[in-house]
Amino acid sequence: MTDHSRDKAFTTAELAYLRTQRLGRLATVDQRGQPQANPVGFFPQEDGTILIGGFALGRTKKWRNLHGNPRLALVVDDLVSVRPWRVRGVEIRGEAELHTGPHELGPHFSEELIRIHPRWIHSWGLEEPEA
Repeated sequence: MTDHSRDKAFTTAELAYLRTQRLGRLATVDQRGQPQANPVGFFPQEDGTILIGGFALGRTKKWRNLHGNPRLALVVDDLVSVRPWRVRGVEIRGEAELHTGPHELGPHFSEELIRIHPRWIHSWGLEEPEA
């Protein structure tokens, strides 16, 4: 299994994988330095950023955490098979840009959005298994 780590830009394989997934885990840190991880829906963008929206996002702890400290991590992974054991995923570490106002994600989302600016990306298991 080949691992890939590098700064800022997604590979074609990483973007293709992220576009097939619907759920990731967003990690933030509160003002006391305590970590928090939550499942979130996410939306890869053409500019290399990722959007996260939600219902009443502006009233959540993750939103408050990011106001105090914009650093975050998003992990998207899945289990392809158990025999043989095969996992794949992408970890994105970066900074949040918080937005409030109209957006294109849809009416079931509140007006708040988190835009992730990747600063470091690590992926694993995205290549096809050898026969």
